[in-house]
Amino acid sequence: MDKPLYGKTAIVTGASSGIGYATAIRLAKAGSAVVLQARREEKLQDLASKIKAMGGKALVAAGDATNPSNSDALLDKTLQWTEAGSKVDIVVVNAGRGLAGGVLTSDESAWREVFELNVLGAGHLMRIAASKMVAQKGGDIVVLGSNVGRNISPFSGFYGSSKFAVGALAEALRREVCPHGVRVSLVMPGIVLSEFQKTAGYNEENFGKGVAQFGKLLEPDDIAAGIVWLLSLPGHVNVNEIMIRPTGQNYP
Repeated sequence: MDKPLYGKTAIVTGASSGIGYATAIRLAKAGSAVVLQARREEKLQDLASKIKAMGGKALVAAGDATNPSNSDALLDKTLQWTEAGSKVDIVVVNAGRGLAGGVLTSDESAWREVFELNVLGAGHLMRIAASKMVAQKGGDIVVLGSNVGRNISPFSGFYGSSKFAVGALAEALRREVCPHGVRVSLVMPGIVLSEFQKTAGYNEENFGKGVAQFGKLLEPDDIAAGIVWLLSLPGHVNVNEIMIRPTGQNYP
């Protein structure tokens, strides 16, 4: 089996479910040793066992992605564990949460939590990972945005604003670190069926009926496949942005 990422070490945040879970498995199949972070340690242990049963390598580093000290500990633990001489090759900044509704209708009590996770927590991990990668003169940072971060929807307006912000951070970081051989990629999924909808407050009325017209929706593994593809390109090729939608999704 082809292993284009053999010998690399990858961190995946939000790895207990959805896109993070699928990406960790895809990375392991591609040859990466994978470090798993999320708050639900039991879910991470199950995933690590699954990866090891496939012949891969996995390390559980449970933590809260909104807490900078947890992200610092995650990077330190990875550097101590890696067999590549205190090097981290890939960081997938995936941990995030949604929020149903626009600026007028979304739950304002959740606004701060959304930005602390989707923007501030993501930004801190991007910062410390990029600092290490600049010093080692190479590495990949993959940031999970959203198509509603580029095409703002009134049905997910506040969430979309957080993904707009993290997309801007990703591009700013890319311009800062690309002279040092570090690649930064923004992945913007369309509608992906996962735990995301329930956590964000979507249901049949405010979500299911509206998206039925789009036909078959994406699964987390569809996004994971795109992530591994862009990571597998030659080092001088950086896919800066990629938007992945269900074929039938015409909006947003």
